[in-house]
Amino acid sequence: MPEKSINAQRLLWAGFTAILATGIGFAVRGGILDNWGAEFGFTSTQLGVISGAGLTGFCFGIFVGGLVVDTLGYGKLIVASFLLHILSAVVTFSANAGMGIDVAYQYLFWGTFIFALANGSLEAVANPLVATLFPENRTHYLNILHASWPLGLVLGGAVGWLLDDRINLSWKLQLAIFLVPTVAYGAMFLGQRFPRSEAAEKGLSLGDMFKDVGVLGGLVIAGMLILFFQATFPSLPLWLLLVGAIVLVASIAKITSFAMGSVLLFVLFGTHIMVGAVELGTDGWIQNITGSILSSEEGKALFVITSLTMFVLRFCAAWIERNLKLSPVGLLLVCAVLAFVGLNMTSGIESFSGAVLALLIYGVGKTFFWPTMLAIVGDRFPRTGAIAISIMGGLGMMSGGLIGLPGLGYAKDRFASEALQEQAPAVYQEMKAADSNSWLFFKEVTAVDGKRLAEAKAAATPNDSQIALVESSLEGDRKTMRIDSFIPASMGFIFLALLVYFRANGGYRPISID
Repeated sequence: MPEKSINAQRLLWAGFTAILATGIGFAVRGGILDNWGAEFGFTSTQLGVISGAGLTGFCFGIFVGGLVVDTLGYGKLIVASFLLHILSAVVTFSANAGMGIDVAYQYLFWGTFIFALANGSLEAVANPLVATLFPENRTHYLNILHASWPLGLVLGGAVGWLLDDRINLSWKLQLAIFLVPTVAYGAMFLGQRFPRSEAAEKGLSLGDMFKDVGVLGGLVIAGMLILFFQATFPSLPLWLLLVGAIVLVASIAKITSFAMGSVLLFVLFGTHIMVGAVELGTDGWIQNITGSILSSEEGKALFVITSLTMFVLRFCAAWIERNLKLSPVGLLLVCAVLAFVGLNMTSGIESFSGAVLALLIYGVGKTFFWPTMLAIVGDRFPRTGAIAISIMGGLGMMSGGLIGLPGLGYAKDRFASEALQEQAPAVYQEMKAADSNSWLFFKEVTAVDGKRLAEAKAAATPNDSQIALVESSLEGDRKTMRIDSFIPASMGFIFLALLVYFRANGGYRPISID
């Protein structure tokens, strides 16, 4: 299919609009976390888990979608995604303060989970579709496809600034904005002809497509699924989860004739877990954190500026590779360094201008992570069809939901409560939440009550206790950003090792099915 054909271009922009709906929903939800905290009394850890559900559900949509998309067909998967987006709105908008904090938590959690399930199904279509339509320039066109994500963040952030800070509109009406691009992508996909992946065209079986994933890839998937079920259904016994993981890995081993899988793909899967944690986790909290350090309005403005920079730069991937002579791996190495520097600078911001500089450096750094990682998988592992790209996207989103968002929420709670206990222990005892929170294997933390913190921030003439409460919250925000910066630092060492590996083996180059 010619790259410039009308059908190819319409499919590219339909996928663009579908991911746009995802970005708008994500950004608006990030901007209304303070509304949810004030209305329902959630702690930062609880808010992080709810936001994380907006990503963890993604992995199930993209995992299942990636398995069936070559046989079921793109069209049917798009219809399912559209219906799930509508259902997510119905469930989320059913939450209200009168039903109690526990019931409202469940509505918001599962509403955002269904939203993510729809997003995952869509990306199971969009990523392999664009990789198939434009095989000669995957990095460029996948970056264009995913430019819709920061554009969605820009529009969602602008909606929050206008409808929340200026008009003070209900959070339900703000979140409903994502339904506009949802209707649009449904109309754009309608009646289009869809190609098949290179692997499907060659007639490769599911087992053949899974061989590069193999047992090593199966172990990564199983590990992340265990984390998901432990976080979502804590009453499930560990032995049952381990049995499920063994069955999954054994099934992959069986259909691939016990192929171990590619070590390179195994490393890329692990690295993309870090990408999801730092990019999506930070995006989900950055409005809240910078808004606390400066002001809510400035936090939203910074989010829009950073996302707009990211949107523009994603159209420049081909120019950067061509003129700066960077391979996709070299580009990722530069991005990791910039993201590390930007996050550390963000932890020390004191003014809006300083915040703009810090977040622009971070924004440039994070711009090319996600689509370029997908492009490398498409370039190096074509016989996996839609499967490896779908697994990659699913692992990243699951990481954002399980590690990034709740992890940063936990860090905020922990560092803020530790600072308050040290500075004003009596105030901490008065202001702490009723229940404690934990995350993964880290110690339990009794955070500050979300409603008391919101009251302290809103007070025109705060008392000494409220001042101490706000100051400790700011200290928690700053330390959280410093800890967050260690993720891109670790990624930088991995990208450097991959750069050495490719140079020792003749340089980076795409391959095709023989």
